[in-house]
Amino acid sequence: MPLLPRFLTDPQIGRHLLRDEGEVIVDEVRKHWVVYLLPSAVAGVGLFFLVLFFLADPDVAWLPLVIALALLAWSGWKALAANLDRFVITNMRVFRVKGVLARSLATMPLGRILDITVVKPMTGRVLGYGHFTFESAAQDQGLRDIRFVGAPDQRDLAIQRVVQRAGLRGAPRVN
Repeated sequence: MPLLPRFLTDPQIGRHLLRDEGEVIVDEVRKHWVVYLLPSAVAGVGLFFLVLFFLADPDVAWLPLVIALALLAWSGWKALAANLDRFVITNMRVFRVKGVLARSLATMPLGRILDITVVKPMTGRVLGYGHFTFESAAQDQGLRDIRFVGAPDQRDLAIQRVVQRAGLRGAPRVN
């Protein structure tokens, strides 16, 4: 039996696909593992306070217990939120599903993508992650910044290939 119910651990990407229109997933992008470092460190501190709870005087033992539970709850929430944050590239659009209890869905058709900026900070270049910024024809959009994308160059090329195959950009010019 799983520790958490499926709706809390699986963003259920398939239910957002337009299968009757022929939409298929090209790539489903999870957050890079680096996003779990801070929650893991906080969980480690929470475990330290949990050990202090068992060693503390009974009159003040409640304090390390409260601190431990708060730190463990925060780190679990952050890790779960990162796990449920998915960026999906299909043959028709890109979309992002995120949220633990309340889910949000932001969609951008491939034809609306004007520009993709890929930023790889120095740590990202070493560890293999980057950040995407999408520019579209709309001024205000729900899908603009996608942070901590693993293998960003390959993901960018995947999007460019899908856009090219969909015929949304002209064929390359040969001089």
